[in-house]
Amino acid sequence: MEEHRATRDPETFPSSDELVSVLPPTGEDINRNGDIRKGCDPFAQSQRSKLQNRRARINQQINKEMRMRAGAENLFRATTNNKVKETVALELSYVNSNLQLLKEELEELNSNMEVYQTDSEALNVPMIPLGLKETKEVDFTIPIQDFICEHYGEDSLRYNNEIKEFMDLRQAMRTPSRNQTGLELLMEYYNQLYYLDQRFFPPHRNLGVHFHWYDSLTGVPSCQRAIAFEKGSVLFNIGALYTQIGARQDRSTTAGIDRAIDAFQRAAGAFNYLKENFSNAPSLDMSGPALCMLVRLMVAQVQECVFECITLTTQDTHFISLLRLAQEAARVSDVYLLVQQTMSQPLMKDYVPFSWASVVQVKSEHFRALSHYFAAVALCDHMLSEEVNEEAEKVFLQFYVSTPAGPPLRQIIRDGEKRRRFGKAHLRHAVMKHEEAMRVHSLCKILRKMDILQDVLTVTHKRSLDKYSELDQEDDFDETVEAPEIQSQSHQKPDITPLNHSTVQVADIFQRLGPLSVFCAQARCGPVRLIYLQRREGGLGLTLRGDSPVLVAGVVSGGCAAEAGLREGDYIVEIDGQDCKWVKHSEVVNMLKNYRVKEVELGVVTFHSHDAQVSFPLYSQGAYVKQIFLFCEFRYFKQCGVFMYSTVNRRLSRRIRGTFQTHP
Repeated sequence: MEEHRATRDPETFPSSDELVSVLPPTGEDINRNGDIRKGCDPFAQSQRSKLQNRRARINQQINKEMRMRAGAENLFRATTNNKVKETVALELSYVNSNLQLLKEELEELNSNMEVYQTDSEALNVPMIPLGLKETKEVDFTIPIQDFICEHYGEDSLRYNNEIKEFMDLRQAMRTPSRNQTGLELLMEYYNQLYYLDQRFFPPHRNLGVHFHWYDSLTGVPSCQRAIAFEKGSVLFNIGALYTQIGARQDRSTTAGIDRAIDAFQRAAGAFNYLKENFSNAPSLDMSGPALCMLVRLMVAQVQECVFECITLTTQDTHFISLLRLAQEAARVSDVYLLVQQTMSQPLMKDYVPFSWASVVQVKSEHFRALSHYFAAVALCDHMLSEEVNEEAEKVFLQFYVSTPAGPPLRQIIRDGEKRRRFGKAHLRHAVMKHEEAMRVHSLCKILRKMDILQDVLTVTHKRSLDKYSELDQEDDFDETVEAPEIQSQSHQKPDITPLNHSTVQVADIFQRLGPLSVFCAQARCGPVRLIYLQRREGGLGLTLRGDSPVLVAGVVSGGCAAEAGLREGDYIVEIDGQDCKWVKHSEVVNMLKNYRVKEVELGVVTFHSHDAQVSFPLYSQGAYVKQIFLFCEFRYFKQCGVFMYSTVNRRLSRRIRGTFQTHP
């Protein structure tokens, strides 16, 4: 399968200043703010955990079937034996049938919206939540150890605790709890990925770690070595978790509605950020059209919550209040219609679960029916007084998309009989829209199992039908009036809340490697050199500059430092075995001045320029002499255009050959 490279705009990554100001470690016990190490128990027997476990099992089965299909297709193309081709073709039909059944089972799980809904007894239309992307475990131990040894020139065994801590964090974020703690866990891991990227992922090669993630809706596996794919998948899960938090809120109170609005707006912000900053997605759920659809869906659900909030807070049933409710309902219908059109696009039509498309269509028809119902109630149940006539007339004249045929609106609003006929036309339209919503609902097997949605549709349909029967008169032989289209309008526009990376502040797990501005993947340093300075009356003969770590800005020719082998451009990382990567300039100067012994041991490193850097993933921690030799040998072979095996062990030679082929 062809591997698509996931790319991110480098300017959109949060800077280290945006995440947290990293302070120097004070010892082995480093205090990291916001560290959360536990996710949900994957074996907990809650409804949601059972659902996630079934999703994970189906994803693994789909992965197995797809591998079998790929092997069978390769054999079918390669063989010339007709008998074998017939057998393979039969096996392919079985595999494709199993795949289809698994995808249908996964679609049913993804359509299980009731698990994520609130336990409140209030009748609210259920919201659409999004399931989390599943991922496999990743072992970073060997790749990071090799990189620390080769790139930073340090003993990688010293960082086993940091590697384990990072892997524990990744394991925990696979099962986040459905609350603020789970969100903080995902954001903490995402912020740590920034540091991991800067420390161990140079631009000219990858670390050799494969990230496996499953599509949220289809379960199709994707694998990449780019850390951008890992970041994008975590961002997707942050947005998905916000949708689940929004769906579970009790929307029978204004406080619950406000929390739901906030969650859905943040979900839209996460998906929108992913859409703008992540390209060439290997899985369809992270593609541009899918993310655009998800953003619009979240905005529509926010608009629905706004309508519910206005319905709760509108205590009076005045003419103007009912007209505004009708316009709010029309606005909800319009945004769901836009989502429905997005889901009908060629790429999305066969990807989005049928139950999702059905729910969106049901909601579009349902809220259009509510819009006409509130318009009918306003026209039929309220006689306008002289004091409010002018204001009500002004609102009513702007109520429709276009001026309807027949009597002028000014005449209709002043004539009680004409208003009754106009209201009856709106009720007729409301009943038709309710019946259409119930028809679409009945066509979807999964929706028929959702009792709460069935109850909402039944209650609202009966209410409109009863109102229509109340207005219907046996001797009414007047010509039927057609209800005009209501102008949609909202007094609270939904916002897309931008993703804020600094909500969870973290400290770099691998900060003992040194300040990120110097000790990063883009700047390769040589092994630590030990310099022994002998004190003389003329001083040490060197000039220091900068902080954390301190730079040797100048060396006096013929001085103590020059004779010991210290060079301009070296960084001081140790003084008599004490780590000085994070020590300030003044402290280093005081340590050198106040040393009572005549000989001072300095540990220094020299950074190579990025242009001259060639990476060799060596496995031996002490093979620095070999590394210098191989570096010179490789440059010579590259200039000659010929590659030969060196006299060192064949394992290192094969690694060099792979590097040569990767970086022509």
